Amino acid sequence: MNESFPSPLDPRSLLGVRILGIGSYAPEVVVTNEQLAQQGFDAEWIEQRTGIHERRVAPPHIATSDMAVFAARRCLQVASVSPAEVDLVILATFTADVSVPASACLVQHRLGINAAAFDLNNGCAGFMFALVTGMQFVISGCNRRVLVIGADTNTRISDPSDVKTYPLFGDGAGAVLLAPGEPDQGLLSYVLGSDGSGAELLIRRFGGSRGCITAEAVARGDHYLKMDGRAVFKWAVRIVEDTSRAVLHHARLAVNDVDLVIWHQANTRIMESAAAALGIERGKLFINLDRYGNTSAASIPIALDEAQQSGLIGRGSRVLLSGYGAGLAWGTAVLRW
Repeated sequence: MNESFPSPLDPRSLLGVRILGIGSYAPEVVVTNEQLAQQGFDAEWIEQRTGIHERRVAPPHIATSDMAVFAARRCLQVASVSPAEVDLVILATFTADVSVPASACLVQHRLGINAAAFDLNNGCAGFMFALVTGMQFVISGCNRRVLVIGADTNTRISDPSDVKTYPLFGDGAGAVLLAPGEPDQGLLSYVLGSDGSGAELLIRRFGGSRGCITAEAVARGDHYLKMDGRAVFKWAVRIVEDTSRAVLHHARLAVNDVDLVIWHQANTRIMESAAAALGIERGKLFINLDRYGNTSAASIPIALDEAQQSGLIGRGSRVLLSGYGAGLAWGTAVLRW
């Protein structure tokens, strides 16, 4: 992995777009640390090292597209927008229902939307990449109602025998609806980045064209997600800190000017370490990881939904967002509501 990145950081702005509505969904099945302890996991280690107390797990009949549909329906209801008005669907996921077709097409059909739809796979950074992509479509004038969804069924690709990785993940979905806004709305500053030299740190090796799933691969557990937790932790703290400084500087904002901080819910220690380095007040750091676990591309939109419902976000609010993960990839932004 290239130890010199991120360099250069070159933030941009995307203004004139707003979020009309938000919706989220989490499966009803709750699995606590105590329940995992009955299967041989260390409940105390999970809580101390990650901050996770419980996670949501999709039952066998629920897949990624199902959760995406549930979240999208709630989003459209909140926005008072009919499916007929949506003219683009973007689904951020790395746990698609099937390899082909794109799960976004399944979502588009079930919602009754007559529009283009596509998947975007960039792991836990996927929602930020999808958000920027959707905003670009709106600002260009090509589309006026863009549905951006983040959804992942992580528990299906996590190795139940991996005591350090399996307890981290949960399942869920979140959606936002984008539309033209006022000139001061949108991303005051954002940066997207990737470093494929770190791909081996977080990878699912089999299931693609390089490694087809065979009985032998399954026996070895190669169809499951593999992660070098220590290396990813160190990288994540640094990338969140460095990119947050960059977008705040580009937006000409001080840390105290930010109303709320919503970072990818991967690990409480990652968020708290980066926040301490930046001088962010603990009260501005939104955390719901304790109840959901790491929901990958769904974590930021789920958090945005909860924050708005709690009255923490309103017109003019400045929210610092950051998603990071497999790729390695990252997306950080200052969003003005």
